Amino acid sequence: MKIKTITNQNSQISFKGMYNNKLLLKSLKLASDNGTLFNATATLVLSSVARPVAIMSTPKTDKENKKLACAKALSSTAVGYLIMMLASLPVAKAIRKIDNKPSEFLKESTIKNLQSNAKSLRTSKIYSFATQLFKLGVGFVIAAPKSALTCSLIPAVMLLFPKQKQKQKDGANSKVTSKVISFKGLYNNATESLAKGIGKIIDTKPLQNFVKKYYETNYAQHITSLTDTLLTLAFVQQTAKSKKIEQKRKKPLIYNSLISTGLCIAGGYALNSATKKSTAKFINKFKQINKDLPELEKYVEGIKIAKPALLLGIIYYIFIPVISTFLADRTYTEHRPNLLK
Repeated sequence: MKIKTITNQNSQISFKGMYNNKLLLKSLKLASDNGTLFNATATLVLSSVARPVAIMSTPKTDKENKKLACAKALSSTAVGYLIMMLASLPVAKAIRKIDNKPSEFLKESTIKNLQSNAKSLRTSKIYSFATQLFKLGVGFVIAAPKSALTCSLIPAVMLLFPKQKQKQKDGANSKVTSKVISFKGLYNNATESLAKGIGKIIDTKPLQNFVKKYYETNYAQHITSLTDTLLTLAFVQQTAKSKKIEQKRKKPLIYNSLISTGLCIAGGYALNSATKKSTAKFINKFKQINKDLPELEKYVEGIKIAKPALLLGIIYYIFIPVISTFLADRTYTEHRPNLLK
């Protein structure tokens, strides 16, 4: 009997440790504070390792098309993370200013309207949705320039196959550091003005009516899916116009992007629907174990932001690359003219 009791206690401790793990809490806080940067970080981890391996392991596919798909993945990762970080940090910092001193940036009527029945403005789900529109919306706003830069970098990344990948990685890291440092002062100086601008938009009645109506929807996944769609369409347009990518390689790359995005969005919604009950159980258990955390609602919001990002990331960067690369190569092969005739 004593042995059983000890085993159960150890099991309980281990089980609880998963819910209050420091890394988990930090990740959820990042997702809540800066969903765009959380998405970019998850993308960086998955796409820099998992996706190239998945693409290069695709069977019965032209090697050059696989290299091109890998180049697109690597250039997209480098550009995406850098742009997302530079664009999202000042927005997240401006929102924190509003969180900490809402009366300085929002009208009293706005605070009352968005707080609704919550204990405070910061714990209001309606207010959280309003601020997440700006945090997650950063990715949507910069989708077109990100795609343009991704496309322009593909020829340069292609030159790195197969021997110089490590040099490129080190160089990319040093460039990221220098650019972040050079922009940091500018962003800090603009934070106050940005917070005031965001506050004025939140003060508008149309936005308040919108967030009160849709705050209980799956907005995180909707915004992410819209951003992915815009990114893909912009990338397709840039690829079609590019003079640096070989003409015969354009269609497989375009097909690859379209197939990947389509399958990813459809699969993401299907998986989200299939995991609703398990997510609800996880959130309930998380709230029970961490009931004394001062920012519990922020962590719960982080779960809701992180879930679609991770689901879409796992689908897009691990499962779909093999399928899309194979289908893109087959589609292009079937439609291109027989050069031997």
